Formats: sequence, structure tokens, C-alpha cells
Amino acid sequence: MRFIHLVWNYLRIGVANELQYRVNFFIQLLQSFIALAIGLISLALVFSYTTQLGGWRRPELLAVMGVYTLMGGVIQSAIQPNMLRLMDDIHEGTLDFVLTKPVDAQALVSIREFRFWQLTDVIVGLAVSGAAVAQMQSSLGLWQALGFAAALLLGALMVYCFWLILTSVAFWVIRIYELVDIFQGVFAAGRWPVGIYPDWLRLGLTFLVPVAFAVTVPAEALTSQLTPLTLLGAAGLAALFFVLARLVWRLGTHRYSGASA
Repeated sequence: MRFIHLVWNYLRIGVANELQYRVNFFIQLLQSFIALAIGLISLALVFSYTTQLGGWRRPELLAVMGVYTLMGGVIQSAIQPNMLRLMDDIHEGTLDFVLTKPVDAQALVSIREFRFWQLTDVIVGLAVSGAAVAQMQSSLGLWQALGFAAALLLGALMVYCFWLILTSVAFWVIRIYELVDIFQGVFAAGRWPVGIYPDWLRLGLTFLVPVAFAVTVPAEALTSQLTPLTLLGAAGLAALFFVLARLVWRLGTHRYSGASA
């Protein structure tokens, strides 16, 4: 309950800060619609030459686009801002202010920042996903909805853990921002199902950078392709990522000297 109260306070502060600059909402809305338009144009170009791509029909790829947009909104609103702030704290030696507080440091560095207007992408992603389900002319059953929600949560957890591992490299390496740019470029591959890529790239997007579990697997839930075994595998991989992220974080904080050293 104490941690939930802490999350609520940081969330409230983040929303209040964002509401000071309401014009950012319209800027973000414009960016979201431009990205959506580019995605729809890309789909139209692909399906002007074929009727399916890697076994995925047009409405199913629209579902992938919706999940990609939704997950991008989650990353931009709650995960990336906190990781970038953590990176700055490590470089500037101001992480001391977190480590000395009577709360788990990893949890605290993960909730301090929240970009409210980035939730526009979450809403747009949900709308696109809903449109995809409607075009498939199939109702979304209870188990599909639960599978979709579970896959989204597991995918977001894996992306968070990957970001934390990537950010924790800053305890050892100074120039870490280039790695962040690389992640953003790799995540862009999630616009399409990972099954269309070569085997070596598919493995990398599944087990190294969890794009497949963050985007393709939730989309499979919407298109009735998700199996219990895949969902179970996602849960196991999420647990592995969490343990690894926790280990790297603890190793990094033990190495951290801080501004007061």
C-alpha cells in the first residue's frame, strides 16, 4: 500500500506538470496522426502487390500496427522518461538522492517521471486495434481479451527490464545514449510481425530485444493466433528478464560511487 501511494503521488505530480503545457497535447496528437498516416500508407503500398504478408492478412497487420502504437505510447510515457532520468543521475552523481531514501531504489527510479500527453499514442493504438478487430469481422471473446491484456503486460514488463539493463550499463560506460538510439531503431521493426524477418533477426527480436513479445504476441491474441504455450513462454521469459535486470541493477549500484564519494 505504501508503494501504491508513492506511485499515485508521482503520477499526480507528472500529470500536473504536463497540464502546464497543454499545447503539447495538440503537438503530440499531430505527431500521432502523422505516424498513423505513414503506417496506413505503408500497409496500402504492401497490399497493392499482395494479399498477405508472411501469412498475415491486411486487418491482422492493422492489429500489429495498433499494438505497436500502443506499446510505443507506454514506452514514451512511463518507461523511457524514467530511464533517461536515471542515466542522467548516474552521470551527474545525483543518484545519491534516490539510494538514500527508505524505499527500494529500483522501484523509485522507475516511477519518478510520467509523460501524460504520450498517452495519446495509447488511445490511438487502442482505436486502431479495435478497427482491426472490426475489419476481421470476429468478436473478441473473453479469453482473447484476457490473453491480449496478459500479453501486453508481459511485453511491457520485458521492455522495461530491457531498458533497465540498457540504462544500467551507464554505471560502467559513459557514452550510453547511442545504445538508446539503437534500441529505438530496433523497436521500429515491431511495425511488422517478426515472422516475416529472417531466422537470425527473428531470434534477436524475440530473445535479445523483446520486440516479438511486446508487439507481435499481443497482436496474435487479437487475431486468434495466440496459444497458451506462447503465453506461458512469454511469462517465463518475462521472469527471466526481471531477474537479469535486477541482478544488473544491483551490480551497478554496488559499483556506483556517487557525488558524495
